[in-house]
Amino acid sequence: PAAELPSYIGKELGRSEWLTIDQDRINQFAECTGDHQFIHVDPEKAKLTPFGSTIAHGFLSLSLVPKLMEGIMIMPKGLNYGLDSVRFIQPVKVNSKVRLVVNLTDATEKNPGQWLLKAKVVLEIEGSEKPAYIAEPLTLCFV
Repeated sequence: PAAELPSYIGKELGRSEWLTIDQDRINQFAECTGDHQFIHVDPEKAKLTPFGSTIAHGFLSLSLVPKLMEGIMIMPKGLNYGLDSVRFIQPVKVNSKVRLVVNLTDATEKNPGQWLLKAKVVLEIEGSEKPAYIAEPLTLCFV
C-alpha cells in the first residue's frame, strides 16, 4: 500500500538476477542508436585497447534499469520521470554479468494517488569490486 512507502526509505528493495551482456546485445544497441564506435562493435580492434575486448555502451547499461528493476520495486510499474544523477564508474566488458541493487531514497506523494519515487541504483559487475555505475532514477507511480 502507498501509505507504507515512507517506511521503505533508506532500505534495500532488492537485487536483480544476473544478466550477461553479450556481443549480440551490444551490436543491437549500436544498430538502434547509430553508435558504431569500434570499442563496442569491433572485437579485433578492441583487443588492442586497455580493455582488451569490446565494451558495452554506457547508455546500454543504463537503459537496462527498467528491466532489471522488474520485480524489485514495491509499487506497480510507473513512468520513467528521469534521473537526478548518473556516474559511470567503469565499463562493462563483453560477456560480463551484471545485476542491479536498488535502494529507495525518497517517496513523495505529489497528488492523491500519485507518488514520485527516487531510488539509488548500483549496477554491479560480477567479480568486480567497482560497479559499472551509480544512478538515481525517478519513477512516477499511480495507485
